[in-house]
Amino acid sequence: MEKNSGTRPSVSRRTVVGSAVLAALATAGTAAGTTARAASRTDAEPWEPVPLPEQAPATEHQVPVAGGGSLWCWDTGGRGEPVVLLHPGSGSGESWPYQQPVLAVAGHRVIGYSRRGAYGSVAGTRAEADTASGDLDTLADHLGLDRFHLSGSAAGGPVAIDYALSHQGRLRSLTVSGSVMGVRDAAYLELSEGLRPEPFEDLPVDFRELGPSYRAGDPDGVAAWLAVNARARTADSFAQSLAHEITWDALATLTLPIQLVTGDADLYTPPSILRLAAGHLCDARMHVVDESGHNPHWEQPTVWNRLLLSFLRRHAARKR
Repeated sequence: MEKNSGTRPSVSRRTVVGSAVLAALATAGTAAGTTARAASRTDAEPWEPVPLPEQAPATEHQVPVAGGGSLWCWDTGGRGEPVVLLHPGSGSGESWPYQQPVLAVAGHRVIGYSRRGAYGSVAGTRAEADTASGDLDTLADHLGLDRFHLSGSAAGGPVAIDYALSHQGRLRSLTVSGSVMGVRDAAYLELSEGLRPEPFEDLPVDFRELGPSYRAGDPDGVAAWLAVNARARTADSFAQSLAHEITWDALATLTLPIQLVTGDADLYTPPSILRLAAGHLCDARMHVVDESGHNPHWEQPTVWNRLLLSFLRRHAARKR
């Protein structure tokens, strides 16, 4: 599988893109990722940590949502096809430093945001709050989005699926990464939850969510991920409901292009679980990222970005 190289520089969220590493990451995005497993490199090209690239300029917003809440978001702007990024439960709108500049360099308008009660956002009142996918639709309207690409990671996956079930025609494509997808069928719940017996939730968050190869190979990257995690939850956060019950039958109604990605060491969604989900979708592509756990977008960003960019190009609007 393709791996990355480089050393880790300091990070500035608001500085202009221009590093050699960023160019390499964007170039890596031009290769197609069409097989079930990402392409391997030889043992002569070992994996090395990926430095955090400088970020593209972005405008920050507070988007009002029902019940007195607001969503912190950043938006690179421009006329490119929009890509909205839905963060994991362990993260926030800060979870995408490896994706924001690469997607921007590729010509996309890139948007990330924190759901209610995550970093920078205000939860509002639970009784008057909309669903998480309803909030996303409010944000899309506020930013003037017509059709856009949507990518949800981990706990962002069920929100992305829920949004597609409500607003399928508004999406050009959907990518779901490292996610159990919120499926409620009893047999699936028993299978999935049986993979993580008690006291799984009491284990350190980096053990649960980052693969062992990454934890051993990039301690600076782990520290940066933990810093995002430490800021992610606010005191007023609460779980939002979904607009739909996500079942295998519900997934079968989705006809838009869907890409599923997982890490080979993901303790929530191992490859066999992802294969099961793919079998219930009409138009699904599946990829397994080597040496990665539950956060392949962070642990192996060169490969993850390549897969996403290839998928976005395949489902871009046709030019006249």
